[in-house]
Amino acid sequence: MTTPDPDGLLAEQLLRLTRRVHRIQKRHLERHDLGVTPAQSRLLRTLAHYASPPRMADLAERLEVVPRAVTTLVDGLETNGKVRRVPDPANRRVTRIELTDEGRTTLRELRGARRSAAEEILAPLTEKERQVLGVLLNTLIEGDGGQRC
Repeated sequence: MTTPDPDGLLAEQLLRLTRRVHRIQKRHLERHDLGVTPAQSRLLRTLAHYASPPRMADLAERLEVVPRAVTTLVDGLETNGKVRRVPDPANRRVTRIELTDEGRTTLRELRGARRSAAEEILAPLTEKERQVLGVLLNTLIEGDGGQRC
């Protein structure tokens, strides 16, 4: 007879929730017909946090992905007119990525789609439960004493 594994159950629940969030977010993005994938959406949101256009390596580091993944995402977003590659004024060998006006508009629409997705996901929870969930998620995100794994 095996003993129950509560940590294993929690891990499975977290993975299932992550997949559900991804599916719902993807559905909301498609419903808003923004022409971006969830990964491209994340890159646009990350790009918006920079005061000046970052290098692709900066984006890769912030997104915690390999640079090649950022190149693929930027290629797709550039093709759709949402970002553009610009030369670095201080080093002509460096290319920076900046949002276009269309990219900024898409970003505003993305926020609405994400809000709708969040409302759908959190609908079963009371306000108090949402507050508790927020505290718990922050604890998990920060990890052991705020150190990243």
